Amino acid sequence: MWRPRVLGLAVAGLLSTSCGPVADSWRAGGMSAAAKDQIMLVRKEPPSFGYQRLEMEARGYPDLAVFVAKQGLPDFLAETGDRERHYFILYYLKERHAYACRTRQGNKRALEFAGPYPVTDGEFRLLDGFRRDPSRQPENF
Repeated sequence: MWRPRVLGLAVAGLLSTSCGPVADSWRAGGMSAAAKDQIMLVRKEPPSFGYQRLEMEARGYPDLAVFVAKQGLPDFLAETGDRERHYFILYYLKERHAYACRTRQGNKRALEFAGPYPVTDGEFRLLDGFRRDPSRQPENF
């Protein structure tokens, strides 16, 4: 199953560099390049890079737009992919769960969703601490 591998990648190795200023993202080669293999804080006000990325991806993936309209904004968005598929994980800390989604084979604009999956205590502490103080680099599990 793809969920444990993707969830583990998203939380364990990706959080430390993803929530910098949006301007830094553009210097890194564009929004897509800056978001690859990252987990991003999603904050509407002031708009975080993760929020801007989620809005952009929701325009490209109508299934994602419908999902977010129904579930609400996640606290964090993780993004990764390979040649074949694009993967997202949406973390909802208040509910202490996450949803995983990936592009469907043969239809790169449609997504298939899985979850909700429980957020572990370690994931929760790490993400919640970072949400409370995005300037502080998260510690490892």
